[in-house]
Amino acid sequence: MTGLLSRLSRPASPLLARLAPRTLRGRLSLVALTTAAFLMVILTVVFNTVVGRHLQQQADDELRTRAAAVATTIDTSSTGVRVRETSNDELLDTNVWIYAGTRLLERPPSAPPTSPVTRAATRLAARGGQHCTTLERPGDPVRLCAQAIGGAAAVVTALNLSPYRSSAETLLLASLALDAVVLACTYVLTRLAVGRALRPVRTMTDQAGQWSAVASTARFGAAEQPTELARLGVSLDALLDRIRAVLRHEQQLTAELSHELRTPLSRIIAELDWWQARPRSDADTRTTHAAITDAAQTMRTICDTLLDDARGSASTAPGTADVLSVLRPLTERLGIPGHVKVVVDVTHPDLKAGVPSALLERIVSPLLDNALRYARSHVTVVASRQPDGVLVDVTDDGPGVPPSFAGQLFQPGRRADPADGHGGAGLGLPLARRLARSAGGEVTHASGHTPGAGFVISLPAG
Repeated sequence: MTGLLSRLSRPASPLLARLAPRTLRGRLSLVALTTAAFLMVILTVVFNTVVGRHLQQQADDELRTRAAAVATTIDTSSTGVRVRETSNDELLDTNVWIYAGTRLLERPPSAPPTSPVTRAATRLAARGGQHCTTLERPGDPVRLCAQAIGGAAAVVTALNLSPYRSSAETLLLASLALDAVVLACTYVLTRLAVGRALRPVRTMTDQAGQWSAVASTARFGAAEQPTELARLGVSLDALLDRIRAVLRHEQQLTAELSHELRTPLSRIIAELDWWQARPRSDADTRTTHAAITDAAQTMRTICDTLLDDARGSASTAPGTADVLSVLRPLTERLGIPGHVKVVVDVTHPDLKAGVPSALLERIVSPLLDNALRYARSHVTVVASRQPDGVLVDVTDDGPGVPPSFAGQLFQPGRRADPADGHGGAGLGLPLARRLARSAGGEVTHASGHTPGAGFVISLPAG
């Protein structure tokens, strides 16, 4: 049945492609109908063959019974064969031929010696023993049976098979009509049963489509369902979870790009506003162009770095970065408030981290941006070599992180006090940690630092 369903699923010609059902219910119904039709054909042929043989056996039994009755009227004890007269001669003489050897003694009045039936009876009697044959005549088939009597005589009886053939044809038509009814019922009941069985599948499909469209957390779970539907529910739940994860990842990437591009974009806008405020010299214009170019290059680097990380290629393309050459330009580019002093201290001038320069910049940038935003007077960035890698400490003397909020620091979109007037979307710290982990490092909160806040970046050594 599986092979038949497969062939139905892939029609061999354009005509079959147009005629084949489009729905699973239609295909299963067609498979059931085809199978039932095949079985009904076999059963009908077997049934009518058995019925035909049974009717022929009945005819033969009747002929032999009549031949035995006629044999009781034949006397073969003398030197010749003699037929005794009885009270039922008319009944016994009906379709009966009596032979003495090959000589015809008696025949039915309706069968002349030259008739096909008499000739067939003569041939049958000449064979001797007990034999039967059928004489096919248009609309009037005749069955003949011969029985030898004492070796000197033979009796041949005949029977019209028309009533038997009529009964067989009636049974054949009745069986064909029954087959048609059974096939129709099979098709209808199969469609109803399959439709009822697939109804939960349609419901689950509609629910899965709705839940995926609105990113719902609803799931099918382990409800009381048949095994097949339970497995389908598990598969759909896994698919919905993957869709939800993809949507969440896409939203996170969009938010992170927006967060990171905000600073260079603000720098471009500020440069353009400053350049348009009053007429500028050629040197001022060149300076503005250089600043805009640098900001645009920073934006491109941000996009490339975050997209590479989103594609999972950041960890597959390792590199090294000179820590000092990344930290100093970064502090200058971020825009330091006038009341804040930034100190960059690299214990080894040739200190290198085992990550690309662009990735190191994107890891440190959110931490440094937060420190500059909350610091009262100074920010310190210290990079040092450790036995197992490179550490970068970013500290400030601001209000610090409330102890009650320390556990939520690295959750996207969470801020200790959204109304503190410092802005921000709560995405910088989660982004820094995620990028550091993608390179085999980590970002942690130094809870023992006072006053202010401190964060530690650990990275592989270059």
